[in-house]
Amino acid sequence: VQLQASGGGSVQAGGSLRLSCAASESIFRYDDMGWYRQAPGKQRALVARIRNDGNTYYADSVKGRFAISRDNAKNTVYLQMNRLEPEDTAVYYCNAPWGDYVRINWGQGTLVTVSS
Repeated sequence: VQLQASGGGSVQAGGSLRLSCAASESIFRYDDMGWYRQAPGKQRALVARIRNDGNTYYADSVKGRFAISRDNAKNTVYLQMNRLEPEDTAVYYCNAPWGDYVRINWGQGTLVTVSS
């Protein structure tokens, strides 16, 4: 499976962006799909996860501002990001979380830059 994230860009604080992650094959077999981000000088970290049953998880830093969704028919995962903050600046990736690991080779991320 190959993953391609898109939708990043430069926005001012308080703005919104919607990220998309298209998979080359079915994502239905991955019960968990998630969005990760890697800020400059920091490790990549999970920010949101969604299961096939709709159950979601959000990191405290994005809770109430970000919303993850998935469309298995389109093999796509989305991340709606609202009330963006400069601290959200990072490269965003999607993958299939599996404990502390991921189940798919990392694809190309998409850069989000938030200015104050």
